[in-house]
Amino acid sequence: MKEIVFLIEESQENGYIAKAVNHSIYTQGDNLDELKLMIYDAVRCHFDEDEMPKLIH
Repeated sequence: MKEIVFLIEESQENGYIAKAVNHSIYTQGDNLDELKLMIYDAVRCHFDEDEMPKLIH
């Protein structure tokens, strides 16, 4: 897989929510820096090492 794209929205409760396009990956963070880390961690948990996307947007 070459890339995976996330849509980011502000949460109604505070912070941000990220949803992957075409994959069942959801995560959240209190701020954008934390959200970036949570997205990377969610992608690592979802894919095997040989299937990891090269780009995360």
